[in-house]
Amino acid sequence: MSMTSLIDVIFLLLLFFMLSSTFTRFGEVDLTTAGAGAVPGEARPVFLRLGPGRVSVNGIEAGLDEVAGTLDALSEGDGEVPVIVAMGAAVTAQRLTDLLVVLREVPGLRVTVLEAG
Repeated sequence: MSMTSLIDVIFLLLLFFMLSSTFTRFGEVDLTTAGAGAVPGEARPVFLRLGPGRVSVNGIEAGLDEVAGTLDALSEGDGEVPVIVAMGAAVTAQRLTDLLVVLREVPGLRVTVLEAG
């Protein structure tokens, strides 16, 4: 019995699974629901508009890598700062995830993402 054809099939399957799988690292994003009857805090909310190629914090244009520094300067260490994120029509899920990863690095933020509609 010849094993050559079986080895060929095994190599083809190995090649198929190697080329069809992804080698990217998946990350987790914590999402919370709105609390019922929540009392608004003393801190003023920060409005963040996310577009496909730009980000604006309270109307000031900033790059995705500059958002953490801008929000850190606005928070001034006064407890939790509410951040409201509004997305544009052409924003991808990956772009939103990248923004949420950046926002996770800033301590004391309470992030709310508005539905695109």
